[in-house]
Amino acid sequence: MSAPAAAPAPPAEPSERISPGAGELWRRVRGPAAFIAALLVLAVLMSLGAREPREGPLEPEGPNPEGSRALVQILRDRGSDVTVARTTEDALQAAGPGTVTVLAGSHRLPRDQVGRLADGLGDRILVRPTTPALEALAPGVRTTGRTEEQTLRPRCGLAAARAAGAADIGGEVYTVPQGGRGCYPAEGGHALVRVTGGHTTTVLGSPAPLTNADLAGEGNAALALSLVGERDVVWLRPDPVPEQGQSGLWDLVPLSVRMSLVPLCAALVLLAFWRGRRLGPLVTERLPVVVRASETTEGRAGLYAARRARDRAADALRSGTLRRIRPALGLGPDTAPGAVVEAAAARSGMRPSHIGALLYGPGEPGTADPYTADDQGLVRLTDELDGLEGRLR
Repeated sequence: MSAPAAAPAPPAEPSERISPGAGELWRRVRGPAAFIAALLVLAVLMSLGAREPREGPLEPEGPNPEGSRALVQILRDRGSDVTVARTTEDALQAAGPGTVTVLAGSHRLPRDQVGRLADGLGDRILVRPTTPALEALAPGVRTTGRTEEQTLRPRCGLAAARAAGAADIGGEVYTVPQGGRGCYPAEGGHALVRVTGGHTTTVLGSPAPLTNADLAGEGNAALALSLVGERDVVWLRPDPVPEQGQSGLWDLVPLSVRMSLVPLCAALVLLAFWRGRRLGPLVTERLPVVVRASETTEGRAGLYAARRARDRAADALRSGTLRRIRPALGLGPDTAPGAVVEAAAARSGMRPSHIGALLYGPGEPGTADPYTADDQGLVRLTDELDGLEGRLR
């Protein structure tokens, strides 16, 4: 007979498998960890270098619909040097004989700075200027109203307007002074006025031809580029003037409202005095009914019963008993509990431990009071207190 075949070796138990060491684990994860770390570093560097563009009406860097980034980029691509000025000083330094200044946001300029611009700027384009800006930079031009018609035709001999044709320039309209030229007429005035004196001043009643949203519509782009010409541009978009100090709530109240508080306070004082005189001195009167003293006790007992406040009811019973027996024992109200218990035990012949539990409750903290476990215990406390008080009389 042939020898039996050898039995196959049993598989190794899972507990006998060798787990990878720390070095092997690090070799596995270091590649993904380095990739994630590189991504984080790149994201941080890109966030540090990123800068949010300014947005706002006629903002030269603003990509928003009301901004003018598209027009500024076209001017730069055409070869014009566009300088963005945020203050009056920057605009005066950048302006020169061969430049034209676009004033957007004249409401941010104080009156004294507007006067300085009138003396230092060359040719200028005023976009919907304020009244002080009109008086200083375009003498003789006055605002006469506003037109609701958006698209207007030039109907004038100005070369820039004739080349552009119809444009979305409807907005505020102005008077044309003597020697000036008006284009895009509407009811009450003209939406574009040009005054030529020592310098050429062009007043636009609407910012629409310069904005990103409307630049491609009608002849807006042609009008804006024709008004600028081949010159360099100083785009003055002033920053808001910082507030000087802070105003309190009282300073924000109109003067008329503050003055009205004086007669109001006087009227309140007179009303209080009149009502006080009518009341007169206090007069004592007898109660219309007689209330029994036991009703107060019964009312408090009903409240204790409704809230199941046996502990408070027991305290009220014990304090009343102590208040009555101390004078009978010749003790004062500040006598220690131990002295009261000894005197009551000596007079009544009862055990001191029983009297202490009866008058002061359980002696040790956390011990349950047998008299407040249920209503029968509270009744038993009342009976025993009455019995103790009867013995001490």
